[in-house]
Amino acid sequence: MTMSLKFTAGDLTIHRIVEQETTFLPAHDMLPGLTPDVLAENRGWMKATGALDDSDTLILAFQSYVVKTPHHTILIDSCIGNDKPRPARPKWNMKTDETYLRSLASAGFSVGDIDYVMCTHLHVDHVGWNTRLENGRWVPTFPNARYVFDMAEFDYWTESNAKAEVPPFVDSVLPVVEAKRAEIVGHDFAIGDHARILPTPGHTPGHVAFAFGRGKDAAVFSGDLMHSPIQTHYPELSAKFDVDQAQAAKTRRGFLERYCDTDTLCCPAHFPSPSIGKIRRKGNGFVCETV
Repeated sequence: MTMSLKFTAGDLTIHRIVEQETTFLPAHDMLPGLTPDVLAENRGWMKATGALDDSDTLILAFQSYVVKTPHHTILIDSCIGNDKPRPARPKWNMKTDETYLRSLASAGFSVGDIDYVMCTHLHVDHVGWNTRLENGRWVPTFPNARYVFDMAEFDYWTESNAKAEVPPFVDSVLPVVEAKRAEIVGHDFAIGDHARILPTPGHTPGHVAFAFGRGKDAAVFSGDLMHSPIQTHYPELSAKFDVDQAQAAKTRRGFLERYCDTDTLCCPAHFPSPSIGKIRRKGNGFVCETV
Protein backbone atom coordinates (compact mmCIF):
# COMPACT_ATOMS: atom_id res chain seq x y z
CA MET A 1 0.00 0.00 0.00
CA THR A 2 1.18 3.53 -0.67
CA MET A 3 2.16 5.53 2.39
CA SER A 4 0.79 8.89 1.27
CA LEU A 5 1.55 11.20 4.17
CA LYS A 6 0.68 14.63 2.75
CA PHE A 7 -2.54 15.92 1.16
CA THR A 8 -3.95 19.30 0.24
CA ALA A 9 -7.55 20.52 0.30
CA GLY A 10 -8.33 24.13 -0.51
CA ASP A 11 -5.88 26.24 1.49
CA LEU A 12 -5.17 23.40 3.94
CA THR A 13 -2.20 21.08 4.03
CA ILE A 14 -2.80 17.79 5.85
CA HIS A 15 -0.05 15.51 7.16
CA ARG A 16 -0.52 11.99 8.49
CA ILE A 17 1.65 11.27 11.54
CA VAL A 18 1.62 7.46 11.77
CA GLU A 19 2.67 5.88 15.07
CA GLN A 20 1.71 2.28 14.25
CA GLU A 21 -0.01 0.44 11.41
CA THR A 22 -0.61 -3.07 12.56
CA THR A 23 -2.97 -5.99 13.16
CA PHE A 24 -5.48 -5.22 15.88
CA LEU A 25 -8.38 -7.63 16.50
CA PRO A 26 -10.09 -10.40 14.53
CA ALA A 27 -12.79 -8.85 12.32
CA HIS A 28 -15.60 -10.87 13.96
CA ASP A 29 -14.43 -9.81 17.43
CA MET A 30 -14.11 -6.11 16.57
CA LEU A 31 -17.40 -5.95 14.60
CA PRO A 32 -19.88 -8.20 16.45
CA GLY A 33 -22.57 -7.78 13.74
CA LEU A 34 -20.28 -9.02 10.95
CA THR A 35 -21.57 -12.34 9.58
CA PRO A 36 -19.30 -14.98 8.00
CA ASP A 37 -21.11 -14.44 4.67
CA VAL A 38 -20.53 -10.68 4.64
CA LEU A 39 -16.88 -11.16 5.55
CA ALA A 40 -16.46 -13.78 2.81
CA GLU A 41 -18.02 -11.40 0.28
CA ASN A 42 -15.63 -8.58 1.23
CA ARG A 43 -12.46 -10.48 2.10
CA GLY A 44 -10.88 -9.98 -1.34
CA TRP A 45 -10.93 -6.20 -1.52
CA MET A 46 -10.17 -5.84 2.21
CA LYS A 47 -6.99 -7.88 1.86
CA ALA A 48 -6.06 -6.08 -1.37
CA THR A 49 -6.37 -2.67 0.33
CA GLY A 50 -4.41 -3.73 3.43
CA ALA A 51 -7.42 -3.67 5.78
CA LEU A 52 -7.36 -7.41 6.61
CA ASP A 53 -4.63 -10.02 7.00
CA ASP A 54 -4.65 -13.73 6.06
CA SER A 55 -6.12 -14.73 9.43
CA ASP A 56 -9.09 -12.32 9.10
CA THR A 57 -7.57 -9.88 11.58
CA LEU A 58 -8.26 -6.20 10.95
CA ILE A 59 -5.27 -3.98 10.19
CA LEU A 60 -5.58 -0.47 11.60
CA ALA A 61 -3.47 2.67 11.44
CA PHE A 62 -2.88 4.57 14.69
CA GLN A 63 -2.11 8.12 13.67
CA SER A 64 -2.57 11.82 14.20
CA TYR A 65 -3.28 14.41 11.54
CA VAL A 66 -1.54 17.77 11.45
CA VAL A 67 -3.52 20.42 9.57
CA LYS A 68 -1.79 23.60 8.46
CA THR A 69 -4.33 26.37 7.88
CA PRO A 70 -3.31 29.89 6.73
CA HIS A 71 -3.22 30.89 10.42
CA HIS A 72 -2.62 27.85 12.63
CA THR A 73 -0.97 24.45 12.95
CA ILE A 74 -3.47 22.03 14.45
CA LEU A 75 -2.89 18.44 15.57
CA ILE A 76 -5.90 16.12 15.66
CA ASP A 77 -5.85 13.14 18.06
CA SER A 78 -2.51 12.50 19.71
CA CYS A 79 -2.26 8.74 19.31
CA ILE A 80 -0.73 6.23 21.77
CA GLY A 81 2.21 7.89 23.51
CA ASN A 82 5.33 6.69 25.30
CA ASP A 83 5.92 5.44 28.86
CA LYS A 84 2.20 4.85 29.39
CA PRO A 85 1.16 1.75 31.37
CA ARG A 86 -1.28 -0.06 29.04
CA PRO A 87 -1.08 -3.71 30.16
CA ALA A 88 -4.18 -4.73 28.15
CA ARG A 89 -2.42 -3.77 24.87
CA PRO A 90 1.16 -5.13 24.69
CA LYS A 91 2.00 -3.07 21.57
CA TRP A 92 1.13 0.14 23.46
CA ASN A 93 2.39 -0.76 26.93
CA MET A 94 5.34 1.32 28.25
CA LYS A 95 6.42 2.14 24.71
CA THR A 96 9.71 4.02 24.36
CA ASP A 97 10.20 4.30 20.59
CA GLU A 98 10.80 7.51 18.66
CA THR A 99 8.45 6.71 15.76
CA TYR A 100 5.88 9.38 16.50
CA LEU A 101 8.20 12.31 17.15
CA ARG A 102 10.34 11.27 14.18
CA SER A 103 7.24 11.20 11.97
CA LEU A 104 6.28 14.66 13.24
CA ALA A 105 9.78 15.96 12.51
CA SER A 106 9.86 14.45 9.02
CA ALA A 107 6.61 16.31 8.28
CA GLY A 108 8.48 19.48 9.24
CA PHE A 109 7.05 20.11 12.72
CA SER A 110 8.48 20.36 16.22
CA VAL A 111 6.31 19.99 19.33
CA GLY A 112 6.58 23.77 19.78
CA ASP A 113 4.96 24.44 16.39
CA ILE A 114 1.53 23.08 17.34
CA ASP A 115 -1.04 25.79 18.17
CA TYR A 116 -3.97 23.49 18.98
CA VAL A 117 -4.40 19.83 19.85
CA MET A 118 -7.98 18.77 19.12
CA CYS A 119 -9.28 15.43 20.44
CA THR A 120 -12.25 13.77 18.73
CA HIS A 121 -12.73 11.82 21.97
CA LEU A 122 -10.67 10.78 24.98
CA HIS A 123 -9.89 7.11 24.34
CA VAL A 124 -6.42 5.79 25.09
CA ASP A 125 -5.14 5.82 21.48
CA HIS A 126 -6.32 9.40 20.83
CA VAL A 127 -4.78 11.18 23.83
CA GLY A 128 -1.44 9.40 24.41
CA TRP A 129 0.94 12.10 23.18
CA ASN A 130 -1.05 14.84 24.93
CA THR A 131 1.56 14.39 27.66
CA ARG A 132 5.08 13.08 28.06
CA LEU A 133 7.06 12.01 31.09
CA GLU A 134 9.52 14.62 32.36
CA ASN A 135 11.35 14.08 35.66
CA GLY A 136 8.68 11.64 36.78
CA ARG A 137 5.77 14.01 35.97
CA TRP A 138 3.30 14.11 33.09
CA VAL A 139 3.62 17.43 31.26
CA PRO A 140 1.95 18.66 28.05
CA THR A 141 3.96 17.42 25.05
CA PHE A 142 3.02 20.45 22.96
CA PRO A 143 4.04 23.36 25.21
CA ASN A 144 2.47 26.17 23.17
CA ALA A 145 -0.79 24.42 22.28
CA ARG A 146 -4.30 24.87 23.57
CA TYR A 147 -5.89 21.44 23.95
CA VAL A 148 -9.52 21.23 22.82
CA PHE A 149 -11.82 18.72 24.58
CA ASP A 150 -15.56 18.46 23.96
CA MET A 151 -17.48 19.27 27.15
CA ALA A 152 -19.86 16.27 26.99
CA GLU A 153 -16.88 13.97 26.42
CA PHE A 154 -14.84 15.52 29.23
CA ASP A 155 -17.79 15.29 31.64
CA TYR A 156 -18.40 11.63 30.72
CA TRP A 157 -14.80 10.64 31.52
CA THR A 158 -14.67 12.82 34.65
CA GLU A 159 -17.68 10.90 35.94
CA SER A 160 -16.26 7.51 34.89
CA ASN A 161 -12.91 8.33 36.51
CA ALA A 162 -14.64 9.27 39.78
CA LYS A 163 -16.06 5.73 39.98
CA ALA A 164 -12.90 3.86 38.95
CA GLU A 165 -9.60 5.27 37.77
CA VAL A 166 -9.34 5.64 33.97
CA PRO A 167 -5.54 5.60 33.38
CA PRO A 168 -5.50 7.48 30.01
CA PHE A 169 -7.67 10.22 31.53
CA VAL A 170 -5.38 10.48 34.56
CA ASP A 171 -2.04 10.50 32.68
CA SER A 172 -2.99 12.12 29.36
CA VAL A 173 -5.91 14.51 30.00
CA LEU A 174 -5.91 15.75 33.61
CA PRO A 175 -2.24 16.93 33.51
CA VAL A 176 -3.20 19.18 30.55
CA VAL A 177 -6.07 20.63 32.60
CA GLU A 178 -3.77 21.12 35.60
CA ALA A 179 -1.25 22.91 33.36
CA LYS A 180 -4.09 25.26 32.31
CA ARG A 181 -3.68 24.31 28.63
CA ALA A 182 -7.21 22.86 28.16
CA GLU A 183 -10.21 24.43 26.47
CA ILE A 184 -13.35 22.48 27.30
CA VAL A 185 -15.77 23.51 24.58
CA GLY A 186 -19.37 23.26 23.41
CA HIS A 187 -20.62 22.49 19.92
CA ASP A 188 -20.40 26.17 18.92
CA PHE A 189 -16.60 25.99 19.10
CA ALA A 190 -14.69 27.28 16.05
CA ILE A 191 -11.19 28.47 15.23
CA GLY A 192 -11.59 31.47 12.97
CA ASP A 193 -13.38 30.47 9.77
CA HIS A 194 -11.29 27.33 9.33
CA ALA A 195 -12.21 24.74 12.00
CA ARG A 196 -15.55 23.66 13.42
CA ILE A 197 -16.97 20.88 15.60
CA LEU A 198 -19.41 18.33 14.22
CA PRO A 199 -21.13 16.29 16.97
CA THR A 200 -20.88 12.55 16.14
CA PRO A 201 -22.06 10.67 19.26
CA GLY A 202 -22.19 6.89 19.61
CA HIS A 203 -18.63 5.63 19.88
CA THR A 204 -18.51 7.71 23.05
CA PRO A 205 -21.26 10.06 24.28
CA GLY A 206 -19.29 13.21 23.42
CA HIS A 207 -17.45 11.99 20.31
CA VAL A 208 -17.00 14.76 17.74
CA ALA A 209 -15.60 15.13 14.25
CA PHE A 210 -13.73 18.27 13.16
CA ALA A 211 -14.55 19.97 9.86
CA PHE A 212 -11.99 22.27 8.24
CA GLY A 213 -12.20 24.74 5.39
CA ARG A 214 -13.24 28.29 4.67
CA GLY A 215 -16.91 28.53 3.70
CA LYS A 216 -17.19 24.76 3.12
CA ASP A 217 -15.91 21.50 4.57
CA ALA A 218 -12.73 20.90 2.58
CA ALA A 219 -11.70 18.13 4.99
CA VAL A 220 -13.35 16.33 7.88
CA PHE A 221 -11.60 14.32 10.59
CA SER A 222 -13.93 11.56 11.71
CA GLY A 223 -12.07 10.01 14.65
CA ASP A 224 -13.61 6.67 15.62
CA LEU A 225 -16.90 7.19 13.83
CA MET A 226 -15.64 4.20 11.84
CA HIS A 227 -12.59 1.99 12.35
CA SER A 228 -12.42 -0.09 9.17
CA PRO A 229 -13.40 0.60 5.52
CA ILE A 230 -15.99 -2.22 5.65
CA GLN A 231 -18.07 0.07 7.89
CA THR A 232 -18.56 2.49 4.98
CA HIS A 233 -20.10 -0.35 2.93
CA TYR A 234 -22.22 -1.43 5.90
CA PRO A 235 -22.80 1.60 8.17
CA GLU A 236 -24.89 -0.59 10.50
CA LEU A 237 -21.74 -2.51 11.54
CA SER A 238 -20.71 -0.96 14.85
CA ALA A 239 -17.49 -1.74 16.69
CA LYS A 240 -17.61 -3.52 20.02
CA PHE A 241 -15.97 -0.43 21.58
CA ASP A 242 -18.93 1.81 20.65
CA VAL A 243 -20.64 2.78 23.91
CA ASP A 244 -24.00 3.05 22.09
CA GLN A 245 -23.84 0.82 19.02
CA ALA A 246 -27.27 1.80 17.66
CA GLN A 247 -26.46 5.52 18.00
CA ALA A 248 -23.03 4.96 16.41
CA ALA A 249 -24.63 3.26 13.39
CA LYS A 250 -27.16 6.07 12.98
CA THR A 251 -24.46 8.75 13.32
CA ARG A 252 -22.22 6.93 10.84
CA ARG A 253 -24.91 6.70 8.15
CA GLY A 254 -25.83 10.37 8.68
CA PHE A 255 -22.19 11.39 8.36
CA LEU A 256 -21.67 9.32 5.20
CA GLU A 257 -24.86 10.75 3.65
CA ARG A 258 -23.73 14.27 4.52
CA TYR A 259 -20.37 13.93 2.73
CA CYS A 260 -21.37 11.52 -0.03
CA ASP A 261 -20.50 12.74 -3.55
CA THR A 262 -18.89 15.96 -2.28
CA ASP A 263 -15.26 17.03 -2.64
CA THR A 264 -14.69 16.84 1.12
CA LEU A 265 -11.64 14.80 2.08
CA CYS A 266 -12.64 12.28 4.74
CA CYS A 267 -9.77 11.59 7.16
CA PRO A 268 -10.58 8.61 9.43
CA ALA A 269 -8.35 7.83 12.40
CA HIS A 270 -7.75 4.15 11.72
CA PHE A 271 -8.21 3.26 8.04
CA PRO A 272 -5.07 1.61 6.65
CA SER A 273 -2.77 3.65 4.40
CA PRO A 274 -3.36 5.88 2.57
CA SER A 275 -6.35 6.36 4.95
CA ILE A 276 -7.83 9.47 3.32
CA GLY A 277 -10.56 9.43 0.68
CA LYS A 278 -13.79 10.89 -0.67
CA ILE A 279 -17.14 9.36 0.23
CA ARG A 280 -19.04 7.87 -2.72
CA ARG A 281 -22.32 5.93 -2.84
CA LYS A 282 -22.10 2.17 -3.39
CA GLY A 283 -25.37 0.23 -3.40
CA ASN A 284 -27.08 0.69 -0.05
CA GLY A 285 -23.80 1.79 1.49
CA PHE A 286 -20.77 3.88 0.65
CA VAL A 287 -17.11 3.66 -0.12
CA CYS A 288 -14.23 5.92 0.92
CA GLU A 289 -12.40 6.24 -2.41
CA THR A 290 -8.73 6.89 -1.73
CA VAL A 291 -7.27 9.97 -3.38
